[in-house]
Amino acid sequence: MNAQIPARKTNKFIIPPDYTFAFHRLRKILRDPSKQPIVLVACGSFSPVTYLHLRMFEMAKDYVRQNTNFEIVGGYLSPVSDQYNKPGLLSAHHRVNMCTLAAEETSSWLMIDPWEAFQNYQRTAVVLDHFDYEINTILGGVQTQDGEHRNVRVMLLAGSDLISTMSEPGVWAVEDLDHILGRYGTFIIERAGSSMDRATDSLARWRNNIHLIPQLIQNDVSSTKVRLFLRRGLSVRYLLPAAVVDYIEENNLYLDDGSVPEKDKGKDKDSGSGKWEGDVGFSTKTLLQV
Repeated sequence: MNAQIPARKTNKFIIPPDYTFAFHRLRKILRDPSKQPIVLVACGSFSPVTYLHLRMFEMAKDYVRQNTNFEIVGGYLSPVSDQYNKPGLLSAHHRVNMCTLAAEETSSWLMIDPWEAFQNYQRTAVVLDHFDYEINTILGGVQTQDGEHRNVRVMLLAGSDLISTMSEPGVWAVEDLDHILGRYGTFIIERAGSSMDRATDSLARWRNNIHLIPQLIQNDVSSTKVRLFLRRGLSVRYLLPAAVVDYIEENNLYLDDGSVPEKDKGKDKDSGSGKWEGDVGFSTKTLLQV
């Protein structure tokens, strides 16, 4: 990133016990030195992770290759903390395990980062700062084939519900919007029934950092619907990766909607959050205020 990019909000991050940042699939050598290296980060419940969550990354990869001067060097799912008062939010332990199974068994380039999951609430802006710190400060970014160092740009990947909330006054702190959309940028996957163009009108100052990606084949799978199927004893095979279905069955998960233990439920939060969590914008909308 160039010198005009604003600084991170912080360079000090709480490290959960036994935490290790995954980088085994992070590509360290750029294929095309004329392109800007980027990493995609999707924050969400992933309760459970579905094929649509994974498909978002593939849609973004196609869009990046055909429409931008970026080169993707990695992709991460970042499950949210347990500190949310949201029905159906399974423990971080199970959600991280399911995401790991999904990524490792269905993808050659996606990874899971449990940093956000195993601690108290973290704003999306700080989560992106964490990725920037781990990839560019700790790991040293990437290199061209000639050995030239390049910093990696971290970019948020989300569904179109996210951009709709960003355009609503008072939902997100302006400072966080400027940090997320100004410093990092986002790829937004279209959802049927939502108007992305209208939502972006009020975000015009960051228009160049908001990339809208249409769904060429509509997919309406959501974690909310999957949980409903499971509670009714219906099959969810081929809606989720097979390894995730097996994990759910083996651990008797989602048999009811009381998945969040009382002791783990988040306390009431103040308004102006800078955090919208709705299964990456593809499920029932739930505003998380902090």
